Amino acid sequence: MTAGRAATPAPRLRDDAGVASVWAATAAAVLLLVGTVGIDLAAAGRARHVAAAAADLAALGAAGRSVDGTAVACGRAADLAARNGGELVACRLDGWDAVVETQVSWSGLLPVRGPARARARAGPAPADPPQTGVDTVDGLVDGREPVEEPS
Repeated sequence: MTAGRAATPAPRLRDDAGVASVWAATAAAVLLLVGTVGIDLAAAGRARHVAAAAADLAALGAAGRSVDGTAVACGRAADLAARNGGELVACRLDGWDAVVETQVSWSGLLPVRGPARARARAGPAPADPPQTGVDTVDGLVDGREPVEEPS
């Protein structure tokens, strides 16, 4: 510094002109991303529900045809799965029970995805369900004499 000259102030670099546009663009990008993820989650949830419904109905159809053999039962399961928007991935008979697995492809906006899968098992109900509670023959509860509650 030389004597007699006044120091000049440094230029201000903190001009706020245009900052609102940056914030608006950032908010719009965040909202777009949140909306895209929300749409993909809804599509994935729908695909999971369709796969589960297709698996349930395919298992019931296969169990109804289990007396005709695995080929007939799994053919019926494949037909029912396709009618309900799914694809039969696996089918087998475990005794009288039918065990099936279905999948549903879905499309979303984000590149990360795979098919929704569901499994189901169906078969006849037991012929003699276990007896619990009140015995209908003599009114005994679990083989014990009824207990009177004091009044």
